[in-house]
Amino acid sequence: MAANLVYKRVPTDQQLTGRQNLVLDEAGIEDTAVFEEEPGTSSRLHPPERPKFGDLLTYARPGDAVHISEMFRLVRGTEHILDVLDVLHRDRLALRIHDGAFSGMGLTARPPRAPASCCPS
Repeated sequence: MAANLVYKRVPTDQQLTGRQNLVLDEAGIEDTAVFEEEPGTSSRLHPPERPKFGDLLTYARPGDAVHISEMFRLVRGTEHILDVLDVLHRDRLALRIHDGAFSGMGLTARPPRAPASCCPS
């Protein structure tokens, strides 16, 4: 049976996960395993290097779904997005974004990026 894995992060120790909790509660996700970074975990840190996201990846099994409230809770920019999607695709994990940009899209339903070719002839 597939698991629902929830990932939460706030960038400063003055912030709380209240809005994330509200969005995820409204989504009605059942039987969750929650992975919440310590407050202040920087978005500049590559997602797989973050302690709790690393724990999530270790815990996850093919077919599980990773739930986040908004995309920026997980990634900072395009390179992080592509790297995370490659990891999730490789591990056969679904990504569910419940609010904001990219919500409702099946972002992991694609093949991994091919390496860039060296040089045009």
